Amino acid sequence: MKIKWNSEQIPNLNIKKNEGVTFLTYPAFEDVEWLVHGFSTRLGGVSQGIYSSMNLSFTRGDEESCVRENYNRIAAAMGFRAENIVTSDQTHTCNVRKVTEKDRGKGIVTPRDYTDIDGMITNVPGLVLATFYADCVPLYFVDPLHHAIGLSHSGWRGTVQKIGEVTIKKMAEEYGSNPKDMKVAIGPSICQDCYEVSLDVIEEFKNAFDQKHWDKLFYAKDNEKYQLNLWEANRIIFTEAGICPENISMPNICTCCNPEFLFSHRASHGKRGNLGAFLGIRE
Repeated sequence: MKIKWNSEQIPNLNIKKNEGVTFLTYPAFEDVEWLVHGFSTRLGGVSQGIYSSMNLSFTRGDEESCVRENYNRIAAAMGFRAENIVTSDQTHTCNVRKVTEKDRGKGIVTPRDYTDIDGMITNVPGLVLATFYADCVPLYFVDPLHHAIGLSHSGWRGTVQKIGEVTIKKMAEEYGSNPKDMKVAIGPSICQDCYEVSLDVIEEFKNAFDQKHWDKLFYAKDNEKYQLNLWEANRIIFTEAGICPENISMPNICTCCNPEFLFSHRASHGKRGNLGAFLGIRE
């Protein structure tokens, strides 16, 4: 399978295959020995049809037994246990939840007792945070000094609400994290060339971002639509929140440009499964 990278630069992601499962990792995170992380692809699961094959959603119509087997496979491939996962409840908010030991397994082996959670943070060994995607932007946060992590889902609404900054501030409040010490990453998601939006969305971004950034964030087309750059928007949010530019890993791979490798809502017209971002602290 040929993968389309979004520039000729060296990719910021590694493609790995373990126990028949293909997933992505960040070189910048691999030297953090206590960390486990990855981003799933479509490859290596048991789901069929439009969910083929590594679908991680219980709510899109796939067979539950297949999804559970997919979780077991992706967990084994990345090096953790599925029962240690804690899942988000994504509704395009900027709500960030502190995850503790009592949350272990919620969304996988026990029901969630929380709603409207698009971001999570933790410093509990053994827990693995999981958020879900099919074009929206995954945001990873690692504090090497305090052994704390965060994982947030940022669609255009979350980006306008600057959930990246909200997550960083929450980690500072709860764990004493300093943005200058943190490593962050923007995950595989839709690129600017693929992301067409209407004027109402652009007006939200004009209100949220200084005018000096507009040329890099969006451009107008002849059909009265715009092309929006969520990667650049989240990079700006990170730098303005105090993250050092050299500690930001960019994705360089688009979900919509690679619909056989990654699930994309736009490319599939909604007929798809979900990808998963995973970030945890080793036991």
